[in-house]
Amino acid sequence: MPKKIQICMGSSCFARGNNKNLDAIMRYIKDNGLEAEVEISGLRCCNQCANGPNIAIEGVEYHNVDTGTIIDILDKTFKE
Repeated sequence: MPKKIQICMGSSCFARGNNKNLDAIMRYIKDNGLEAEVEISGLRCCNQCANGPNIAIEGVEYHNVDTGTIIDILDKTFKE
């Protein structure tokens, strides 16, 4: 069963960097051959705008995510 990654695409999170986070996630998935193991979807708003950018992986919410932190999160999720 694929792991679910949900990315808040609300205007606040998108403007604060989730557009870059999405690019980093897509690149990570491709570089690590994980296309069959991941399901990505967007969210309209997580109602956590003040804590954004927000991303959820397998139901675990991550706040204030940037491109450096997302790589650490993905490594933890897929390499452990």
